[in-house]
Amino acid sequence: MTKWIVFVAMVLLFTMCKNNNSRLPADYIHNTKTADGTDSSKDMPLISFKKTEHDFGKVIQGELVSYGFRFTNSGKTDLIISSVTSSCGCTVSSYPSRPIKPGESEIIEAKFDSNNRLGFQNKRITVLTNSEPAKHILNITAEVIKP
Repeated sequence: MTKWIVFVAMVLLFTMCKNNNSRLPADYIHNTKTADGTDSSKDMPLISFKKTEHDFGKVIQGELVSYGFRFTNSGKTDLIISSVTSSCGCTVSSYPSRPIKPGESEIIEAKFDSNNRLGFQNKRITVLTNSEPAKHILNITAEVIKP
């Protein structure tokens, strides 16, 4: 009986674990705080945004507006953006999927669909990278008015 319980538990354990290939490979992760006290953060990529907030002002309900957040890799190694997510389905972002070399600039584009929205809107865009810190927040705001 005990063998069957162990067998069922093992089967459940192995079938519940999924291999999520959408995550970054382990070689992209770099811990700057080492056990010997060495801080290698100076050798990391560094994402520097020209600005992290954009106000669209007054937007007519149903209008689709977009803004490009310009950033530069001011670090010493390749910058990789692993994901860009928004706080609402009305905001969609696109970003470069290739590594950004040191000194290169690129754009993260944020598109806001004001359809079925009214009044003041404040949306957050979360950018995850291989830099230190790894998480960066961008904000867009708008006042949606009736046509």
